[in-house]
Amino acid sequence: MLEKNPETVKIVFKNMPLKFHKSADPAARAALAAKEQGKFWEFHDKLFAADKLNMDIIKKIAVELKLDMAQFEKDMNSPRIRARLEKDLLDAQKAGVTGTPTVFINGRTPKRRSLAGFQLIINDELTKLKN
Repeated sequence: MLEKNPETVKIVFKNMPLKFHKSADPAARAALAAKEQGKFWEFHDKLFAADKLNMDIIKKIAVELKLDMAQFEKDMNSPRIRARLEKDLLDAQKAGVTGTPTVFINGRTPKRRSLAGFQLIINDELTKLKN
């Protein structure tokens, strides 16, 4: 969607680690720590491509991305990263999010979860701006 709409679409990613998944919280904190080194999306993509998720996999991804491991581990456990994750969780709660992934386009939740469905809403929102 970003490639097709580079001037009009902004992607905002919020974390919502589900409590029943014991590796979700450390994975979210790890992705935020990777962001501190400019590697959020690379880290994100490798997390979601992993067959399983645990601390060994999380650390392996950090090494593969050549992150400064001392800084990564410090950031991953920092109060600032924990506060950012807590804010994401509060934002999700306020928005009524109950599961992942959830997509909003200008506050609207697409019924058609496809690129074509997303584009219809984007086009509709752009039309509203012109009127």
